[in-house]
Amino acid sequence: MAKPYTMNPGFYVPAADRYQHMEYARCGKSGLKLPRVSLGLWNNFGSVNVHENSRQMLLTAFDLGVTHIDLANNYGPLPGSAEETFGRVLDSDLRAHRDELCLSTKAGYYMWEGPYGEWGSRKYLISSLDQSLKRMKVDYVDIFYHHRPDPDTPLEETMGALADIVRQGKALYVGVSNYSAEQTARAADILKDMGVPLTIHQPRYNMLDRWVENGEPSLCDVLLERGIGAAVFSPLAQGLLTDRYLNGIPADSRAAGPCVFLNESGVTEDVLSKVRRLNAIANARGETMAQLALAWVLENPVITSVIIGASRPAQIEQNVKTIEKHVPLSDEEKAAIRTILEEK
Repeated sequence: MAKPYTMNPGFYVPAADRYQHMEYARCGKSGLKLPRVSLGLWNNFGSVNVHENSRQMLLTAFDLGVTHIDLANNYGPLPGSAEETFGRVLDSDLRAHRDELCLSTKAGYYMWEGPYGEWGSRKYLISSLDQSLKRMKVDYVDIFYHHRPDPDTPLEETMGALADIVRQGKALYVGVSNYSAEQTARAADILKDMGVPLTIHQPRYNMLDRWVENGEPSLCDVLLERGIGAAVFSPLAQGLLTDRYLNGIPADSRAAGPCVFLNESGVTEDVLSKVRRLNAIANARGETMAQLALAWVLENPVITSVIIGASRPAQIEQNVKTIEKHVPLSDEEKAAIRTILEEK
């Protein structure tokens, strides 16, 4: 059970054993280490959410050794408000621990009106990061990502902006998100010529969406060859790889609502059948479906960290137990999982 915290500034004292809960992995060939479980502030940390719950989730995560907090300029809702929420918690509780945190943010999707409010121009990226730093109340972020490829801006301009952001001290490392294998390789080459490494990629990856393994070369091949780390989002497929949907679509679930990332059309009987069979493997191992899904992703040698979302502190505690209690999958279990996933 998560311990309660008061709103009094300075009251919070982090758990003395926080680094005993978590395993840390080197991000590619860089010197940066990330916790195997990171906390994403994509949802439930915005201005429409209860601030105290958001605060308790952040402090619970830090108490468990989750040092990597992942944001983007448009996270909320409303856009920008997740960064503002983090800035408030930094001021009230975590300012003394800034150097223990790895903060990341991104820019690429729509953020403000006019021709300079999205995509990958130098003007947009540098302006967006300046805004993010003000909202988060920090002088720099540890990782800054370009959030999606821009079909109209030359990649040299986008990567040049990232390189200059590092030189200006506004970010220590840079990465890309949602880039294909070919785009990632080109971006890495351009940055290398500028003397700045491409340190990390943030793709979507889970048991039901394995696109990073496909192609010649695959994104996994590119990342391994070039020493680039990976922090993956949606490792639980928006909740589909949990026990939430084993008996169908609950009326109060994400799939039953207007969510564009998971809706009823994606929750087919074929998918549910696979999840139920995967859940049986998890239960036989004494794990939950979610724990198995996270562990399966982390057993891919390319993956540095999984980025989890949460709506309450207990979910973070449960996911961190994946690291503490997980026994590596046997060859037989891997084969059984592969058979289930590859069935048509």
